[in-house]
Amino acid sequence: MQLSIIIPLLNEVDSLKELHHWLSDTLEANGFSYEVIFIDDGSTDGSWEVIDTLSRKHTEVKAIRFNRNYGKSQALHAGFEAAQGDVIITMDADLQDNPEEIPELYKMIVDEKYDLVSGWKKKRYDSVIAKNLPSKIFNAAARKTSGLKLHDFNCGLKAYRKEVIKTVDVYGEMHRYIPVLAKNAGFSQIGEKVVQHQKRKYGETKFGMERFINGFLDLLTIWFLGSFGKRPMHLFGALGVLMSIVGFSFAGYLGVDKVFLNPTGRLITQRPQFYIALVAMLIGVQLFIAGFIGELILRSKRDKQRYIIKETL
Repeated sequence: MQLSIIIPLLNEVDSLKELHHWLSDTLEANGFSYEVIFIDDGSTDGSWEVIDTLSRKHTEVKAIRFNRNYGKSQALHAGFEAAQGDVIITMDADLQDNPEEIPELYKMIVDEKYDLVSGWKKKRYDSVIAKNLPSKIFNAAARKTSGLKLHDFNCGLKAYRKEVIKTVDVYGEMHRYIPVLAKNAGFSQIGEKVVQHQKRKYGETKFGMERFINGFLDLLTIWFLGSFGKRPMHLFGALGVLMSIVGFSFAGYLGVDKVFLNPTGRLITQRPQFYIALVAMLIGVQLFIAGFIGELILRSKRDKQRYIIKETL
């Protein structure tokens, strides 16, 4: 199978039939062998009934239904697990991603040997204040911290070599940073393609200020995991050494001052340097312990069930 099209969705009942028709026309016109995997992330508007009907009529349509809303990252994870194609395409279900971009994305993976190609919606039809401006700030921060020169990290339209999606672990709300996760996993051929952005035809955007804030928090997490995820003691141990040096330096100064320089002066416990020394040494010990615990967790990590699948087609 050449292509797996993975489409996570939440309450997109109005767009599903039109999206499938658009997809099938494009892919069959280009002679692709393909599957379309819909992941219903807890929809409550009848989306699953539409997907069920499409699956009965079209053998290439497959579907996964969660028992509740878990988020886009978990939906993509389930889709990645099920995908069988050599090239995997992810796209949104709201008709804002153009299926006619898929043949060129496929060629970039197969012919130009990219591991991952991310779409860039250079011209957007979203609200400037509500989405465009926050996205620009977010993308600038992501470029700075990751070193990847992508313009649109959060574009839903992406193409992957099969090995990439079977290697990276998408969890939490890390779907925004799959290119960064791929880079951290050793996939260096990461490219970008300008893609057409469609105006939203049905429904409402799922983007909000909460997701914007969570995106930046996840970016900090990705930066930390990329830099110290496999060696937490290097960070916490270094900070612990620094704080311990500060604490013991103040303690040494107090001892020398009391014994040799000013033996009849104030008690050590009456001096502010004593509390600075005490707090610094305690923090240093705690940072060392945090580093050790991080190493233990890293070595004993186990896979846990992250979502419950209610039904598959």
